[in-house]
Amino acid sequence: MQSEKISKINQDDFQKDVNESPIPAVVDFYADWCPPCKMVSPILESLSTEYQGRVRFVKVNVDDNQELSSKYGIMSIPTVMFFVGGEVQDAIVGAVPATTYREKIEKAVKGAGKVA
Repeated sequence: MQSEKISKINQDDFQKDVNESPIPAVVDFYADWCPPCKMVSPILESLSTEYQGRVRFVKVNVDDNQELSSKYGIMSIPTVMFFVGGEVQDAIVGAVPATTYREKIEKAVKGAGKVA
């Protein structure tokens, strides 16, 4: 597997990389010290390979981007949000199986088709 396919972004990148993304975006709000975040990371890495070119995957460190975390109401981590056309379509809080993330991603991809 290639080195990270998931970009780590900050508040300055968020508008361009998520809100203006022409494809659905999956945003992993995480912290380096968070054990469940470490469990979710390899699942999202694998999905980023599977959906390469169709879905953008990014990570936002909540400790370094508190204003962004506050804007999106992040109360627990990991929180994974699914964006289509700059709008939050769905979110998952906590570590869940890969199948759950895949269902939400498929829903976002289908939703993006309706927006375009």
